[in-house]
Amino acid sequence: MRAVHATEFGGPEVLSVHEVPEPVAGPGQVVVDVAAADVMFLDVQLRSGWGAEFFQIEPPYVPGGAVAGVVASVGPDVDPSWVGKRVVTDTAASGIGGGQPIGGYAEQALAKAETLVAVPEALSLSAAVALAHDGRTALAIFDRAAIRPGEWVIITAAGGGLGTLLIQLARAAGANVVAAARGSAKLELAARLGANAVVDYSESDWSAKARAATGGAGAEVVLDGAGGALGAGAIEAAVDGGRFIGYGAAAGQFADIDREALVARGIGVLGLFDLTGQGDIDWLALVERALADAAAGRLEVVIGQSFPLEQADRAHLTIESRAALGRTLLTV
Repeated sequence: MRAVHATEFGGPEVLSVHEVPEPVAGPGQVVVDVAAADVMFLDVQLRSGWGAEFFQIEPPYVPGGAVAGVVASVGPDVDPSWVGKRVVTDTAASGIGGGQPIGGYAEQALAKAETLVAVPEALSLSAAVALAHDGRTALAIFDRAAIRPGEWVIITAAGGGLGTLLIQLARAAGANVVAAARGSAKLELAARLGANAVVDYSESDWSAKARAATGGAGAEVVLDGAGGALGAGAIEAAVDGGRFIGYGAAAGQFADIDREALVARGIGVLGLFDLTGQGDIDWLALVERALADAAAGRLEVVIGQSFPLEQADRAHLTIESRAALGRTLLTV
């Protein structure tokens, strides 16, 4: 079968397609015929060599943490009724210390049976894999934010996969949204999805404009997918006593914040690992909920760009250059 290899750590050019043996399902595993694979910002970071202290990855390896497709075969201890079913799943290679050489950028991928989620017939496999990570994370963030009707919510990185979902969830909850992103295409997308106001954070006074959009009082909730100085700028537009959830590092690192200063302002702070480290979250149930909402038309899944396996380098370059809208996929 064909699979994309990261032959070494480096730029997008290290990605190339190779013929490799078909995977064989071991105990607790299945083989999925891949229709579409998720391409994450994390994939780009790992390919560059970032995160060696957290992720046990050595080139050559096949990137990709989630796929959607049809179960082709199952391991000896897995329910055979999965064979032939449309599923979305993490790959066996996903997760910290996954230790598996084959991810989702391939014609077939290994997955653990325990991570399989059936895809509703009304939903495409591409839409399903676009929700594999973003759907569950958006719902976890939304649930913890406890957004109330009438509140103002600032969402950074609003044109990305998570941001586009959070705009819709916040508006459905009756909140007012200020969407912050870079460039007219992302701002137009955020407005189409229901944002009450949009702000371009390539402008130096964007934080002041975000506060002004709320009527001057500031936002009760900040959902930060950008990180770095942009996340810190978003906090400046928050009200005292508000809530801040920083889940992204699109700017290169998580938000540069002074926690003591935020405590003094009464602003509650949650980071990504405060969310993912919670043992009481049923992540599979969140995926099922996201798929159901999308299948019912309650959530629009924005897939801004799709590439064939042979153009995995272009997919990474699009994300790296901050040109991606919504979710980026590889299709088989």
